[in-house]
Amino acid sequence: MFRKLSAEFIGTFWLVFGGCGSALIAAGFPDVGIGFVGVAFAFGLTVLTMAYAVGGTSGGHFNPAVSLGLALAGRFEWKDLIGYWIVQLVGGIAGAAVLYLIVSGRADFTAGGFASNGYGELSPGGYSMVAALLAEIVLTAVFLLIILGSTSKAAPAGFAPLAIGLGLTLIHLISIPVTNTSVNPARSIAAAIFATNGALGQVWLFIVAPLVGAAIGALIWKYLLAPGESPAGVGQS
Repeated sequence: MFRKLSAEFIGTFWLVFGGCGSALIAAGFPDVGIGFVGVAFAFGLTVLTMAYAVGGTSGGHFNPAVSLGLALAGRFEWKDLIGYWIVQLVGGIAGAAVLYLIVSGRADFTAGGFASNGYGELSPGGYSMVAALLAEIVLTAVFLLIILGSTSKAAPAGFAPLAIGLGLTLIHLISIPVTNTSVNPARSIAAAIFATNGALGQVWLFIVAPLVGAAIGALIWKYLLAPGESPAGVGQS
């Protein structure tokens, strides 16, 4: 179990450090940076690379919502859920802390939003709380369907990390303007801790909505798309 928890810590660290780091360091630098399209691909690449690197050890969740969804779908042991949640949260906060130490080394640094998530005045596009809630629920549900489908025995072997990474990229391309994209409570909590724009006051939505969405996606898979199927590949504990 120690190896599994270590892998989840490292994977979630990398997701937050790489994804949020691309937003804070490279998105608009110096005048023309990678933009939100580049940030979307960065988040997808963090999951893709770590799914190949440590997915065989821990299942490659890196996300409390994913762990919950996999448990509901019968792909993950319930007894391991709390341990995964703890190391995912700690790994995400560690990634954000190291990132903070780096970006604060710039002379004109201000934490601001620190790549955090938000709705209303904290939404990049000014989207409402209801819009943010709906987007996060729907996108997390679809993310679980991508994970469960691409890791089923019916899927081509070895391609699950590509599908999952590209799926997360597409999710970011859709929802960065809406919420700055969460679909991951660990990522949201980690960034909000270091933000100075009041993001902690809205982080509840980015805990609740991904967990609800993951549950919906897992139950759709389990009872509608693949009842009784056996687990395989990434996502298998």
